[in-house]
Amino acid sequence: MSQSAPAVNAVNVEPLRMSRTSIATVCLAGTFEEKMRAAAEAGFDGIEVFEPDLVASPLSPEQVRDLAAELGLTLDLYQPFRDLEGVEESVFQDNLRRLEGKFQLMQRLGVDLILLCSNVGTATSWEDEVAVEQLRRAADLAARYQIRIAYEALAWGRFVNTYEHAWSLVEQADRPNLGVCLDSFHILSRRGDVSGFRAIPGEKVFFVQMADAPIMLMDVLSWSRHHRNFPGEGGFDLVTFMRELYATGYTGPISLEVFSDVYRQTESVRTAREAMRSLQWLDDAQAGDAPAHPTGWDFAEVRAAEPADLAEVLTQLGFADHGRHRTKDVHLFSAGHARVVTNDRTEAPLEHAGGSVIASVGLQVPDPRTTADHARALHYPQAWRANRADEMVLRGVQAPDGTEVFLAPTSAAAPQWVGEYGRNDAGRGAGAAASGDAGAGTDAAGVVAGDGLILGIDHVNLAQPWQWFEEGVLFYRSLFGLEAQVSNDVASPQGLVRSEVMRTPDGAVRVPLNLIPHGLDPGRRSASTRTVSGHIDHDELRLKAAYPQHVAFLASDAVEVARRSRARGLRMLPVPSNYYEDLAARFALDEAFLAELRENDVMYDRDEGGEFLHFYTRTVGTVFFEVVERRDGYEGYGAGSAPVRLAAQYDLDRQ
Repeated sequence: MSQSAPAVNAVNVEPLRMSRTSIATVCLAGTFEEKMRAAAEAGFDGIEVFEPDLVASPLSPEQVRDLAAELGLTLDLYQPFRDLEGVEESVFQDNLRRLEGKFQLMQRLGVDLILLCSNVGTATSWEDEVAVEQLRRAADLAARYQIRIAYEALAWGRFVNTYEHAWSLVEQADRPNLGVCLDSFHILSRRGDVSGFRAIPGEKVFFVQMADAPIMLMDVLSWSRHHRNFPGEGGFDLVTFMRELYATGYTGPISLEVFSDVYRQTESVRTAREAMRSLQWLDDAQAGDAPAHPTGWDFAEVRAAEPADLAEVLTQLGFADHGRHRTKDVHLFSAGHARVVTNDRTEAPLEHAGGSVIASVGLQVPDPRTTADHARALHYPQAWRANRADEMVLRGVQAPDGTEVFLAPTSAAAPQWVGEYGRNDAGRGAGAAASGDAGAGTDAAGVVAGDGLILGIDHVNLAQPWQWFEEGVLFYRSLFGLEAQVSNDVASPQGLVRSEVMRTPDGAVRVPLNLIPHGLDPGRRSASTRTVSGHIDHDELRLKAAYPQHVAFLASDAVEVARRSRARGLRMLPVPSNYYEDLAARFALDEAFLAELRENDVMYDRDEGGEFLHFYTRTVGTVFFEVVERRDGYEGYGAGSAPVRLAAQYDLDRQ
């Protein structure tokens, strides 16, 4: 019996929100009991029981049922049951025997919904009529146990691989306890049209499973089994998926089913918390409740084993030295609207690694209090800055990799905290510039400093350990509304480096995230030590300092900055002659201009939008600086230069 879809109300109504949340135990590492406890601690309402987890558990079905009740969890779904329909009668009879055994088990567990996946292996020929009749008979058997069946089209199903086909079979079978399961991965990996959801009555959508994924060119089965991630961490349009889902009238749980090689190795409570954050982000996004974008950079703070070396590089770049903070072991340097704080406190892990880290960044936002409240709602750890009564209060939050992100009000003038820096060790007043720079200095508010060529911070590149990369993407998306650009793999002497840029729509804030090659991760440690406290430990600080990261400054004339910096004694990152020969072959550059680039170790790129000139300093520990010039709307980052830069840094490290 055909059922028509509910009419869509054309008037403005309050957007629907998630009524209940659930998570498949396959998403988490650990034993079945550890997974259940992690889900409960993260605040999930229920779980999907993944059959292999139950089979491997010493807990009886009755004990699982009791533990779920103790933890306040509902058991929402038992999954999966495979290869039921579209088979010969003798095979189907044996399938019914298997299915009835699962129904009996589910009664002991207290679960009344089973996931039935479309056949991928045993259906050798196909007739819809046969499949419909077999689904009907399976539903009739389930009804005797008061169990419902959610039929799901697997993206690699042999004959049924779209939700439209699955719904057609369910509709024809016409049983009240037979419905469909809509899975975002199976639908969106095949570029399915989710507007078709409206043809399905909400009461016939028995379950919904959500997963995101990076956009990849590979077979869909491998993509599904190894590369799913939580909503907001990939490239699927899950917001439209949810809006079309709610248009059906669906009011059931929203569950996560994520197969991930990363999350199967990370600590279960931390992963469960990340999973819950992803649903919070998705719920807000589909309801149109987006966070306010940052309006610009406030500062970047670098902590190094050798702070004096950092100070020397910055002054050679033309930064003014504002001296030491009046109560803290930090110094401030500025050029234009770019402000860099160098932290003089030497951490033992940095000394051991010979490295350095970008310890914190400051972002200007429309309302710091609102952003801080949103961070607390997402359960991100707070970052604290000790203050005296006469010092500016900066609210902060800790990113998954341990970077502290402080929130400052949007302002065209210098921030209030700049006035907390006094005279430097050399006796110069705040705002004094490197010697020999005509026109350097500050105005009364301390806004403009340096020689006027450096304008501000263009982007901050942060190294991400393998287990935190996707978490970092969700952090900047959920809290600041940054969107991910297409990821790029860059070859380095130490392995492929995956890079994904998070940025505001206007480009005011750009945060490239680089995945640390596994070979640089000592023992490929899990993130378990920071799960409960939320604070980075010494081993993780050492890991963070094991791979180069940098701050890039926007300049009006990159070649002139390079020329003046070299005259002050700056040691540039050397660029091989082969690069410039290749540059000459790729672009029809004026010979004099090419010679000027070569002389100053300045690199070049061009696209349909404009031109890009940039150069790098040598690393101080593992932090370095870049100066970039964007001409005529160029929006990239000189990706073609990245392998050359990585190889040059590797050669210098070996020396």
